[in-house]
Amino acid sequence: MDFRRTFRSAAVTFVDLVGRVPADRLDGPGLGSWTLRELIGHTASSGLEQVPGVLGSRSDAVNVEAAEGYFAFVRDVPANVLAAAIAASGDDARRATAFLDSAGELAGRATQALAAVADDDVVTTPVGGMRVRDWLPTRTFELVVHGSDVAAAADVPVEFDPAVVSEATLLAARVAVALGDGPVVLSALTGRSSLPEKFSVV
Repeated sequence: MDFRRTFRSAAVTFVDLVGRVPADRLDGPGLGSWTLRELIGHTASSGLEQVPGVLGSRSDAVNVEAAEGYFAFVRDVPANVLAAAIAASGDDARRATAFLDSAGELAGRATQALAAVADDDVVTTPVGGMRVRDWLPTRTFELVVHGSDVAAAADVPVEFDPAVVSEATLLAARVAVALGDGPVVLSALTGRSSLPEKFSVV
């Protein structure tokens, strides 16, 4: 699968998952301080709602050359900027609970916007100019990772296409390398050691 097909596949799987979440679980635990409803809202917002706006924008320069650079960027920002971004993410999650019943519509808009751009078009993202082919996998990653969080919190099974999981896993590994943690991850994946407690690439 190419990055367009993996995004569309992840979007379809996420929309199906949201439709199977029991209503009586929505106000229960989701992820961290978020309820399940807020977790779904955040995922719909970051993985689907923002896609048409970003793809409809244009940037004069490429500031981030690869998908892993998008996630690695947060390690280089000042602590107060990162704290503000985390707070804004929480606000967005609460705002986006309104998307619970419109995930399918959001997915449709996102895929339509994707069809209107070329792979190498440079768009404006929260971390600066990126090529479409580099930025979109970060949205697929959001759908897969947080989609899995939703499934776990709701106790509902989900199965993303193997190609989608492969893309997300490879991106996580590339982020680890970009952050200088490649040897740690490689050692863990090959059974030589365990990952440090609470280790994360995001």
